[in-house]
Amino acid sequence: MGFVLRTARGEADLALVRAVRRDVFIVEQNVPEELEYDEYDATAVHVLALAEDGTALGTGRLIFGAQAAELTGGVEGRVLLGRLAVRAAARGTGLGAALVRAIEAAGAERGGVEVELHAQVQALGFYERLGYAADGPVYDDAGIPHRTMTRVL
Repeated sequence: MGFVLRTARGEADLALVRAVRRDVFIVEQNVPEELEYDEYDATAVHVLALAEDGTALGTGRLIFGAQAAELTGGVEGRVLLGRLAVRAAARGTGLGAALVRAIEAAGAERGGVEVELHAQVQALGFYERLGYAADGPVYDDAGIPHRTMTRVL
């Protein structure tokens, strides 16, 4: 399956980002809609994965700067990767890993030296294969067990 990655620009791209997240988190995983979309969406960098025909396949976001510091405990140079979502039809194609690497690159471009993410426990192996290490205990986020993970860029 071929795909193209790009930074979401404009309202049409952001609508595609929201649609992917709705399908994956709200519909598939029963995350309450009011928890899925937050104030960080307005300033985050959103990476969008599109099929050759323009269908949105996946997305993820980068929070950086003062907002990342607020969410990661103030660790200098740490950025936050989040809301990584790949539609079921595109899973197992390498798209998720490509999204992670694109978000990491966007973080490095903005001065990030380390990435933090909050992984669903069922996805720990995926992130470990990409060089992330779990840090701290399992905790609940939107009714789903999560664990914080980090990786030096």
